Amino acid sequence: MRLQYTLHLVGILTFFLGLTMVLPLLFGLYYQDESVIPLLKSMVVTLGSGLALYFVFSRAKGDIMGHREGMGVVAIGWTAAGFFGALPYYWGGVFNSFADAFFESISGFTTTGASVLTNIEMVPRGFLFWRSFTHWIGGMGIIVLSLAILPLLGVGGMQLYKAEVPGPVPDKLKPRIRDTAMVLWKVYVLFSAAETVLLMLGGMDLFDALCHTFGTMATGGFSTLNASIGAYHSPYIDTVCIFFMLFAGINFSLHYQFLKGDLGAFWRNSEFRFFIGTVIVFVLVVSFNVYQTVYHTCSDAIRFGAFQVISIITTTGYSTADYEMWPSLSQNILLFCMFLGASAGSTGGGMKCMRIMLLWKHSYKQLFSLIHPRAVTQVKLGGRPISDEILHSIWGYFMLYLGLFVLCSFLLAAMGVDVITSFAAVAATIGNIGPGLGLVGPTGNYADIPVMGKWLLVLCMLLGRLEIYTVLVLFVPEFWRK
Repeated sequence: MRLQYTLHLVGILTFFLGLTMVLPLLFGLYYQDESVIPLLKSMVVTLGSGLALYFVFSRAKGDIMGHREGMGVVAIGWTAAGFFGALPYYWGGVFNSFADAFFESISGFTTTGASVLTNIEMVPRGFLFWRSFTHWIGGMGIIVLSLAILPLLGVGGMQLYKAEVPGPVPDKLKPRIRDTAMVLWKVYVLFSAAETVLLMLGGMDLFDALCHTFGTMATGGFSTLNASIGAYHSPYIDTVCIFFMLFAGINFSLHYQFLKGDLGAFWRNSEFRFFIGTVIVFVLVVSFNVYQTVYHTCSDAIRFGAFQVISIITTTGYSTADYEMWPSLSQNILLFCMFLGASAGSTGGGMKCMRIMLLWKHSYKQLFSLIHPRAVTQVKLGGRPISDEILHSIWGYFMLYLGLFVLCSFLLAAMGVDVITSFAAVAATIGNIGPGLGLVGPTGNYADIPVMGKWLLVLCMLLGRLEIYTVLVLFVPEFWRK
C-alpha cells in the first residue's frame, strides 16, 4: 500500500471534517454557551492538520487508487475523524479523559449511539449539536460524501465506495461514482429535511428537531435528553421516528428508484420483503407479549413494542421504554434484532438482512443437494444468481462476526464486567446499536465500563461500521507488502 498517498487523501477528508465544525460553532454562538472556544480551537487544529497532511504528502499524489489505498483511506480516515471529533469534548471539559472523549466521538461517527455521558442535559448545546451531527456525517458515510469532491481533485472513488458502503454488493446508481454519491446524499438530505419539519410540528424546537433527525436518519440514537425520545411522552413523535427509522433501515437505492417514479421498486426487492416481514412479525409478537403483562391497553403495547423493535433492528438505539423490565421472550427478540440489523445499502448496522437471506438460501441449497445429489442448483437473489465468491465472502464475514463477538465478550468479562453486560455491550457496539442489556441497558450507559474495555468497544464500533474486513485487513502483513 502507498502509505504516503493514503495519508494525502486522509488529509483531504480531515480538512473537510474541519469545515463541518462551523455548524455546531454557529449554534454555540447563538446560545452563547461554553462550547464556542473549544469548537473554534478544534476546527482550526483539524483544518490545519488536514492541510498539513495534504501538502506534506502532495508529491505522492497519483491518478489511480488501488483497493489497498481505498481500504486504508477508509480505516485510517475513520479513526482520524474519531480523533479530531473528540477534541471539542476534551478541550471543552465535557470529559476528563481523552478515552471517554474518543469513545463518544467514534460512537457518533460510527452511528452506534453508545454514550459515556451521565447527564446529557447539562452539556452545552454547541457540543450536543456536534455530537448528533457526527451521526449525520457518518450515517451515509464521510467517505461517500467526499466521493462527490475527490474526483474533482483527480482521485478515483470506486475503491472508497466499496470499502465504505455497508453491505456485500454496493449498488452503483449512476455510471460515475461521484454522481452515485450525490444521488444518495440528495435522498438523505430530503428525508432529513422532511423529518425535521414533522418533528417541529410535534412540538420540538429547531435544535432538538435537527439533533433527533440526525440520530434517526443515521440510525445513530444520540439524543439531547437523558430519557431519549421517551422524554416527550408523545405518540405523534414516536410515530414520526418509527417511520423514519424504517426509511433509514431500507436500501437507499430503493428510495431513489421510488422517487424517480418506479412505484414497484420496494416490493420487487426480496431483501425489502424479508426486512419488512421480519419487522411486522417481531412487532406483533413483542406487542402481544407485553400486552397485559406490562401495558394494559392494546394501543400502548403496539406503540412501545413497535418503537423498541424498529429502533433495535434498524440499529438506531432510541428508546421510549425500559425493555429490561419486559418478559424474557421480548428481550430475546430484541437481542436477536441486534445481530440481524437492517438492509444492505442503508445507514443501519448489524449483519444485514441480505447476508442472513443468502446464508439461509445457501444452507437450504446444501440440504437440497443431499436429497438430490445430481441436481444443479444456484443461489439466487431477486432472480439474479449469486457468485460463489460473494457467498464465500459472506460466510467469512459471518464467522468473523461471531468469532469477534465471542472473543471481545470474553475479554470484556475478563476485565470484571458481568456476563450479561459483556455480551450485550459487544453485541450493541459491533452491531452499531448503542443500548444493550445490564449496565448498558436503555436506562444506563457505558460510563462504568473500564478504560481498557472502552478501547475494546471502540474497536468493535469500527469493526461493525466498516464491515470488519476493512479494519482487519490492516493487521495482515501481506497488506503492506509490495
